[in-house]
Amino acid sequence: MQYNTHVFLNELREQAETHLQMAIRDWQNLTPEQLGQTPTPGKWSAAQCLEHLNFYGRHYMTACETAINRAKQKGSIPSPVYQPGWLGAKFTRMMQPGAKAMESPANARPAAQPDAIQMLQEFIEHNEKLLQLLSQAETINLEKVKAPTSLSALLRLQLGDTFAFYLAHQARHVLQIQRALGA
Repeated sequence: MQYNTHVFLNELREQAETHLQMAIRDWQNLTPEQLGQTPTPGKWSAAQCLEHLNFYGRHYMTACETAINRAKQKGSIPSPVYQPGWLGAKFTRMMQPGAKAMESPANARPAAQPDAIQMLQEFIEHNEKLLQLLSQAETINLEKVKAPTSLSALLRLQLGDTFAFYLAHQARHVLQIQRALGA
C-alpha cells in the first residue's frame, strides 16, 4: 500500500499532537500519587507506562534525528509517495492497540516507583521533539533513509516505518495510561 507522503506525515503528526495535548491538558494536572497509583497488582501505573515510553523515546528520538541529519547532508530528496517496508509494516501492526500483548524486554521495564513528574516531563519533551522531526522529515526520502531499531543497531527500518512503529507503540501505552488513571 502506498501513501501520499505529506498525508502520511500529517497523520503521524496529528497522533503525536494528540498524545502531547493529552499529557499537557490532562496528566500534568494530576498529582505524583495519582500518576504512580497502580490500577491493580501486577499492572503498570501511568508513571511506569511513561517511563517505559521514555526508554524508547530516548532511543528513537536520537536515532531519527541522526538519520534525518545524515540524509540532509547527503542531499536526500523527498518522494511524493511513501510505501512502507514489509518488516516495518509488520512491526507497526504488532504494536498497534488491540494487537497481542508482548512482554517488554528487561531493559525496558519500569521501576516500581519512577519519579512521576520527571517521567511526564520527559514524555512531553519527546513528543515535542517528535513533532519537530516529523516536520523535518518532509524534506527527505522516508523510504531510503533508515534508522536503527532499539532491538539492534543492525536491524534498521525505513524512517517512515520507524515513526509509524514508534507512534503505534506509544498509542498502545497511552490507552494503558488512560486505563490506569481511570481505575
